[in-house]
Amino acid sequence: MEVDDRDFLNSPPVKTVRFGGSVANTLDKLKQGDTSDYELIQHQLSDPDIKDAQIIKWLQELRSCVTQLGKDHEQLIYVVLKLPWLGRSQAVVEEYLAFLSNLVSAQTVYLRACLKTITSNFTPKRIRIQEGNVDISDSDDEDENLPRIFDQCHQALQLIAKYVPSTSRFLTPILSEKFPFVQKSSRMLECYVHNLLRVTVYMPALRKDLLELIISKMLTLDVSASRNDIEEVEGAAQHDASRESREDDCLFNMDEEEDSPLDTSKSVDGPMVHPVAERLDTLMTVLLAYIKDVCHVNGSLDIEKTKALYRDLLCVFDKVVLPTHASCHVQYCMFYLCSFRLGLAEAFLDHLWKLLQSPSQPPVLRQAAAGYMGSFMARAKFLPVSTVKACLDLLVPWLHLYIDTQDSGSKAFCDVNLHGPFYTACQAVFYTLIFRHNAILEGNMKKGLSYLQSLNLERIVMCQLNPLRVCIPAVTNMFAAITRKYQLVFCYTIIERNNRHVLPVVRSSVGGSSVSANVNPLDSFFPFDPYLLKRSGKVIEPIYQVWEEPSDCVIDVPKKEVRKGSMDEEDDFLHGETPNGDTIVGMTPGSYDSHLHSPRSVGSPPISFLQRPF
Repeated sequence: MEVDDRDFLNSPPVKTVRFGGSVANTLDKLKQGDTSDYELIQHQLSDPDIKDAQIIKWLQELRSCVTQLGKDHEQLIYVVLKLPWLGRSQAVVEEYLAFLSNLVSAQTVYLRACLKTITSNFTPKRIRIQEGNVDISDSDDEDENLPRIFDQCHQALQLIAKYVPSTSRFLTPILSEKFPFVQKSSRMLECYVHNLLRVTVYMPALRKDLLELIISKMLTLDVSASRNDIEEVEGAAQHDASRESREDDCLFNMDEEEDSPLDTSKSVDGPMVHPVAERLDTLMTVLLAYIKDVCHVNGSLDIEKTKALYRDLLCVFDKVVLPTHASCHVQYCMFYLCSFRLGLAEAFLDHLWKLLQSPSQPPVLRQAAAGYMGSFMARAKFLPVSTVKACLDLLVPWLHLYIDTQDSGSKAFCDVNLHGPFYTACQAVFYTLIFRHNAILEGNMKKGLSYLQSLNLERIVMCQLNPLRVCIPAVTNMFAAITRKYQLVFCYTIIERNNRHVLPVVRSSVGGSSVSANVNPLDSFFPFDPYLLKRSGKVIEPIYQVWEEPSDCVIDVPKKEVRKGSMDEEDDFLHGETPNGDTIVGMTPGSYDSHLHSPRSVGSPPISFLQRPF
């Protein structure tokens, strides 16, 4: 016969022995200097085999005298807070939560301790199996109760916030302090980020700060794994896997041709082989799913919620993303959010434009803003040509005005340090036209050509500041080919003259010897270059404009090797031209509820995270 939990708790505990007096009596004895019962209580509360009935009994006694548990009793309180209440019976959970609410109401001195204890459960516990003094296993806890445990933690936080309105002010520093080291497992990072984002649902005042915390940690991962490193590791693993597959097939098919093409389909959906890329891919999947769930209610875009999230993400973008050079993926959170509604994309471009043209901003940020503008206009498939032309109608007149103010002055010569924002804006215009000229011309070729002619690109190219000299060669060559085809500008005379005047750049290696280095003077950064992460990349792929090389433009640059199996297949004409991310420190130091029911991954479950009961 089944016994109800409450009936069991009302009956005497079986095989349970308790020593010492009541908590109230023990506290009275402690005042008189007798610590024996006080130490005995702590010992019994620390018993790893403590039963549910014992936990409830102790918590009930402690609640009855919570007003007496001041700062002098912090050792006892810390032991009580660490009681194993998570995953226990509902009666234990309710009693523990009742004790927490009484404690923080009567003794706010313990607020931080309560918050630290609860948030320490935001990651799975580790299992260590030792043989002698050697760890033979160190794996993540695969407890099926993990979703329930996380639910109970958030229930506790909400309860504390209800009784102590200042909770949010103390919580953010604790969550930052508890953030796992970025080299921890994908599972641990995923669970922690999942729970931080879940906090933002019922404590919206913390959302901006927590997004900043999460994105800062993700940027640390992003800049530590350069694009070249990821491509090299993933490409090598893909090649090895394909070779093994062919060898296995040959065991059964001796007639197979030796030079058959590589089959890359098997590795596309698997995890990233590059360990840092795999962790970043996991976190990007969680973040992008969160963005979608916040903005969509019952399958429809909620405009007000989307605007609010945009404002928070934009603040984080300005503070930590924009100043970070050579990040490859984290900035796509803004790219994805802007794809929800054209007004968001236009607001983002307008924001970048204001940063670029503002003389009060540091030059590095103005250059970064120009790079983001050009890359966004080129790569955002959801951006109509009318918006692209509206942006060009801002950028190009600004370039002409800049030339007006400089061409006759003492600084009218090519110098990146003097004219950095101008050169980056020029490159943004060239880059945009490379990707978007077909869209501008299609439909009405005559009207499109008239528009391109109205930009007076020849004046920009021919000016004394000589932007073609500092733009990266791939952009310069492609722009020259396209503008020659439509007889807009003839750039090759200038390119040849610039090539004759380019001196080799020399730097010293670590060993002291001199080695040549082909460094781009602009230190160009195209933030929306092809996305390399596999799982989160599936969200980006439908809204991303891949590079399609014009078949009728003759370009005297070497073709890149075709890479298969990733989103940037045959995509980036800049391949091999941009600086390696691993050599650049940076401009400055630089559906959501994951399937927790799965033992290994925290991805997107059937139930929207934001609709979960807490």
